Amino acid sequence: MVPLGWIGGVVGIILATAISLYANVLVAKLHELGGKRHIRYRDLAGYIYGKNAYNLTWGLQYVNLFMINVGYVILAGSSLKALYVLFRDDGALKLPYCIAIAGFVCILFAISVPHLSALGFWLGFSTVFSLFYITVAIVLSVKDGLEAPPRDYSFHGTTVSKIFTIIGASANLVFAYNTGMLPEIQATVRQPVVKNMLKALYFQFTVGVAPLYAVTFIGYWAYGADSSAYLLNNVTGPVWLKAAANISAFLQTIIALHIFASPMYEFLDTKYAITGSALAIRNLSFRTLVRGGYLGITTLISAMLPFLGDFMSLTGAVSTFPLTFILANHMYLVAKKHSLSSLQKKWHWLNVVFFSIVALVAAVAAVRLIIVDSSFYHLFADM
Repeated sequence: MVPLGWIGGVVGIILATAISLYANVLVAKLHELGGKRHIRYRDLAGYIYGKNAYNLTWGLQYVNLFMINVGYVILAGSSLKALYVLFRDDGALKLPYCIAIAGFVCILFAISVPHLSALGFWLGFSTVFSLFYITVAIVLSVKDGLEAPPRDYSFHGTTVSKIFTIIGASANLVFAYNTGMLPEIQATVRQPVVKNMLKALYFQFTVGVAPLYAVTFIGYWAYGADSSAYLLNNVTGPVWLKAAANISAFLQTIIALHIFASPMYEFLDTKYAITGSALAIRNLSFRTLVRGGYLGITTLISAMLPFLGDFMSLTGAVSTFPLTFILANHMYLVAKKHSLSSLQKKWHWLNVVFFSIVALVAAVAAVRLIIVDSSFYHLFADM
């Protein structure tokens, strides 16, 4: 919201919601293409285009999911630092240290939870944690907003910097709404599969986005241009309540990261034939070394580059746009070419060309932002 302002931010978020829903609906409608369920995005691309598309799609998915995981580790580290500052604001525990602690906890959790289906018990806790810290953030932001003097909602900078920042923010919006793993998430949906997937998508992009809208709009209303990327850094209120909210944010982030790291875990488990008891020495050693190594690298990148917004913009441009909008429209065009009207074909081609141009422009803007910000920040910065 900060770089977009009220009009641009509201329009941008609603538009990102609408186009993300549309693109995901296209993918859902292809889930049973050719009489076969495609439970991985890369499997669907490979079925339509061939082996090269399978590899390319998996590469784009990996980049997208890796950056999501980096973002989660940074968020977990930020919540730990915010918790520490509540009790001792002496600067001793810096953000990179908090990120390292968060990464270690993520590794322990990844070793303890062998596969995605074992998360069922934890997902209930994740929901409770999410609702708690979102509610606390909203209530305290409303209180602060009602008590605060008039806020500054303007975005400062040159015309050129504003343009590039707005483009980068647009890529961030797309990144925030899309994971590039809809078939994987919906792999266990019951029959009728497509109908139930569509119901889930409509729920997700209506009721499901309500908390996101509330936190974003209320936070920006309460703090204006001073809004933090981690809203709990802005709010004022009882220390015990803020501490509980930060702990909830930390724990929920650990659980959520496991979901988006699972496709990589599943790929490696399949590749190296990891089967049988999760407590078998070979399987436990494999999870410790491979998952620990993967999350160790993730944690290192997170600590080195905690100013992740610019890199999220770049990821949105080079992987999220192609996966979610370009590929979805073109796959639908190829798969349904015999049943689409001429006007429908032109519409999908228009989307392919338009989002290709947007992705290219967003990539240029993201690279520029990274270059500019690299002069202000350093590796392992204490943000």
